[in-house]
Amino acid sequence: MRQRAVLLVEDEPMTREGMRKALEVWSAGRYPIYVADNARDALQMMEELELELVVTDIRMPEMNGLEFVQAMADKLQAYMPPVILISGYAEFAYAQQAIRLGVVRYLLKPVSNDKLIEAVEHALSIQAQRSRVGVMERLLDPVLHEAHAQQGRISDSVAEALRYIDQHLNQAFGLKEVATHVHLNPSYFSVLFKEEMQLTFSDYVTRRRLQRAKELLVQTKLPIVEIAERVGYKTAKYFNKLFKEYEKQSPGQYRKRMSDRSD
Repeated sequence: MRQRAVLLVEDEPMTREGMRKALEVWSAGRYPIYVADNARDALQMMEELELELVVTDIRMPEMNGLEFVQAMADKLQAYMPPVILISGYAEFAYAQQAIRLGVVRYLLKPVSNDKLIEAVEHALSIQAQRSRVGVMERLLDPVLHEAHAQQGRISDSVAEALRYIDQHLNQAFGLKEVATHVHLNPSYFSVLFKEEMQLTFSDYVTRRRLQRAKELLVQTKLPIVEIAERVGYKTAKYFNKLFKEYEKQSPGQYRKRMSDRSD
């Protein structure tokens, strides 16, 4: 497993050492602080590091900071960490290009410790938000997502049925109960639901229960037995059976896999 870290890339020895010390005091052991005096060495170091943040100077020999950020984006692709650029030159063209590359802060030298730490904390808050969004995207059932994309064109009855389902996921209910709630004949409601949601009522409810179960598996440490109950299943055995059928793995395997991805 790669180690999470903050990477500082700076070719001036005194500046590099001063920033390293400031970052280590701020980190207090939460993140190891790695340093490189040139971009090419930094790119090689990334093979062993899970980067939470990169702080880099712009003016460096061989490969400047902007070229380094572009090379890093090409190398890491979807795993691109937030970047803080530091420069002794207040050049608008640099700032423009930095924004296009997704740099989150652009600081001018000399950088005080307070300004550096404030920028680092801001950048890490952005990374935390990206991580949360990434986790939620991985949890998403694509079939459910496609079904919900139709919601702008569904009837009031089906919209109310969807609200009822979400509010009662922890309870046992069937098509008849929901049809009664929306004042429709069960047979008609069944046909209407499938026509508008492109899923049978039973399949939709199962997927919605399992979607909630996946959220609980990833976001809590609740026992699987309790999660099964919270999403409306009386026995963990039946919950496990359905989960394997839809996800091709057990709830425990799913939790471990998602935990390994986020470590």
